[in-house]
Amino acid sequence: MEQTAPGARNMTVGSPAGHIVAFALPLLAGSFLQQLYNMVDSWVVGRYVGDGALAAVGVGFPVIFMFTSLFMGLSNGGTVVIAQFFGAGRMDRVRDAVDTIYTTFLFSVIPVTVLAVAAVKPILLLLRVESGAYREAFVYLLVVCIGLTGTIGYNLNAGILSGLGNSRTTLLFLAISAVMNIVLDLVLVLVIPLGVLGVALGTIISQAFSWLFGIFYINRKYPAFSIRPFCRRFDRELFGQIMGIGLPAGIQMSLVALGAMVVMSKINSFGKEFAAGYNVGYRLDQLAFLPVQSLSTAVTAFVGQNIGAHRLDRARQGIHVTVLVSALWSLLMAAVLIPFGGALVGLFSPTPAVIHAGAVYLRCIMPFYALFAVMFCLNNAMRGAGESVFPMVNVLFSLILLRVPAVYWFADRFGPDYMYYGIGVGWVLGFTISLVYYLSGRWKRRGSLADQADPSA
Repeated sequence: MEQTAPGARNMTVGSPAGHIVAFALPLLAGSFLQQLYNMVDSWVVGRYVGDGALAAVGVGFPVIFMFTSLFMGLSNGGTVVIAQFFGAGRMDRVRDAVDTIYTTFLFSVIPVTVLAVAAVKPILLLLRVESGAYREAFVYLLVVCIGLTGTIGYNLNAGILSGLGNSRTTLLFLAISAVMNIVLDLVLVLVIPLGVLGVALGTIISQAFSWLFGIFYINRKYPAFSIRPFCRRFDRELFGQIMGIGLPAGIQMSLVALGAMVVMSKINSFGKEFAAGYNVGYRLDQLAFLPVQSLSTAVTAFVGQNIGAHRLDRARQGIHVTVLVSALWSLLMAAVLIPFGGALVGLFSPTPAVIHAGAVYLRCIMPFYALFAVMFCLNNAMRGAGESVFPMVNVLFSLILLRVPAVYWFADRFGPDYMYYGIGVGWVLGFTISLVYYLSGRWKRRGSLADQADPSA
């Protein structure tokens, strides 16, 4: 079997900072495009449909994220396993990992989609969606849940490519999806006035196309690792390794989404204008966080490849660079979004109550932004080394068991304008736990998966 793959990036030699930045930049551009078309969704419905529809689109994100989380865990686990075997030169095991990932996807995506569709009404009741936004939220969620296959498939393709050190191709997939989504939004809302239904259809059509194009592209450029959805090759040992890393990550993301839904329930209790303001503020928050998210994804693959190649020194260097750059970027974003948040929210809705609510969200969370960035980077770096249980436990305690009650307490004690300080309280705890655990060095104990698979290595 060949020991290299055309277009893949070997990050076990050369400058750690150079590799991480080169890997992160296409991810950043792709994530920006993804957020751009998400923001176009919000802008189109906010300007041309109404605040009720804007609130409905905001309700959809945590729900969809919850249903895709387990597959995103599979994708993350696949990234780490593929990266470690690739770093060790075990291309045969990379091939087996790709087949195992897609076989798992094939047999589980339909049951998950059916479950998601059946859960739409109960979830909307749990979220206490206001009557003025209920119909739009139901339509949006139902359509997007039906189209989950494209969203999940895209994430699996991205995870496979990340393990190979290739982030540029993911940018191509997202660019196509973003352009399609923006065009479809404008056509299906402004030309054909379908409202929220048009936004939802544009989302699922563009994501499905991006997934299918990804399969075609990978099969053309990486014939040694071509995606064969119906080959039904399944390696139990690899599945155990992938899920050993990915399942905690998937559970973590599901719990975060569930926590976000509980917080959303409280937000919705203050009316659709407050919910719409939160939606816009959250979009701006996500846009500001994109560089940190991209660097964190890059450091996961970087650490994975270098752990596989027994280069712990390089893994640590990459982690330190990532943490430093992410913290500095977060401080810069706080300096921008705290004073100018209201003006930016006003681009999406002219309603004063919506502008006020969005500015409140940004004012509360941004002072703690750098702490969350460091926590996020360290958790992803340790996951690249095969340590997946600790990040899950950390997130469970800091972002759910503490953050959610804190949000409710601030809201009930001081009112909605102060409720988001509860998010900052959770970030402070998460940062502290992550830093202490990283400095303890316990995340290094798992070693290379290639050694576990082949004791003679």
